[in-house]
Amino acid sequence: MVSPTDPITLDPTGARAHDEHRELRKHGSAVPVDVLGVTAWSVSDPALLKELLTSANVSKDARAHWPRFEETVRRWPLALWIAVENMFTAYGGDHRRLRRMVAPAFSHRRVTALQRNIDAVVTGILDELAALPPGETVDLRERLAYPLPIAVIGDLMGVPADQRDAFRQVVDGVFDTTLTAEQSEANTAALYGALQRLIDSKRAEPGDDMTSLLIASRDTDEEGGLSQDELRDTLLLMVSAGYETTVNVIDQAITQLLTHPDQLALLRTGRADWNDAVEETLRLEPAIRHLPLRYAVTDVPLPDGRTIAEGEAILASYAAANRHPALHGDSADTFDIGRPVKEHLAFGHGVHFCLGAPLARMEVATALRLLFERFPDLELAVPVTELQPLGSLISNGHQTLPVRLRRPA
Repeated sequence: MVSPTDPITLDPTGARAHDEHRELRKHGSAVPVDVLGVTAWSVSDPALLKELLTSANVSKDARAHWPRFEETVRRWPLALWIAVENMFTAYGGDHRRLRRMVAPAFSHRRVTALQRNIDAVVTGILDELAALPPGETVDLRERLAYPLPIAVIGDLMGVPADQRDAFRQVVDGVFDTTLTAEQSEANTAALYGALQRLIDSKRAEPGDDMTSLLIASRDTDEEGGLSQDELRDTLLLMVSAGYETTVNVIDQAITQLLTHPDQLALLRTGRADWNDAVEETLRLEPAIRHLPLRYAVTDVPLPDGRTIAEGEAILASYAAANRHPALHGDSADTFDIGRPVKEHLAFGHGVHFCLGAPLARMEVATALRLLFERFPDLELAVPVTELQPLGSLISNGHQTLPVRLRRPA
């Protein structure tokens, strides 16, 4: 292991992500990196990362535990990621309070009840695609990966149909790490405008949806409902996390299966389950590469003798950790849906583990199963090397996913 003299600068375009992940691992369990001008410790060792994600000595509350918060939030393009007031940035008791209010939306009963709706949405999308001329080139990111999670999270949150396109545009901007600080600030303003329109519409006409329930909790929760900022930012978290990440997993899963016909054959012959394909995609190509930020509440010793000092920032490098040889040996870079050990950190770990994980898994598995049943001769329309990554060091997907549908079954 060789420690770099300067922080490793992460590429905001995501163009060399896999090489970058290997470089991070080469420098040990943690290494200083430059994230758009902010220095943080990138943690790519899965054992250390899980330890830090469950430690009370590591916080997500920048206001309380990051001395650089005030100077950074004014100029950093990713300011929204550290400034929001919801369970994503909460610590300790505040996190438990905020998570408790959101958890009912993702109960096993409620998620299971969504299966029929997910089936209907995917079937409707595929019916539209089947009506196209055979051999037509279609962007499946645009025509399938986007509309499914937008429909599902839109129904769950009660987002009116005429507001959903506006959310898509501004949520995409939250994950775009090629924006300047000024562009990011403008996108945040547009995002908060869209959220306020949603809140206003649900105050005027409440429904049987999570947005209406969260608004009502401000007045009825015995332990204190959400503040106005917490309400707005909790809706932001649920809409963005429930949309962008699922888009990427559908995109990446289709890409992997079309470029690994041996693995697709296992699914078609029943020797593997569609859930296996989802888990292996989450491991190999997680929706989130790096997740900003966490902060050391006290000095945190590292296995090699170095120390993450109190107040220093920490970057959870999930994609690099998922491919760590310590977790998956020499086959860590191989797409293998029959992998006996399916462990990954795509949904995080510990108290901040993604509440929407069961729903996302259901959406992706359903989309894959119905897509390949309807279009068994589906193929990429361009070489996989020509697929362009999103302009992001956070979000892991492609700008487009062009395929030839061929004749539906």
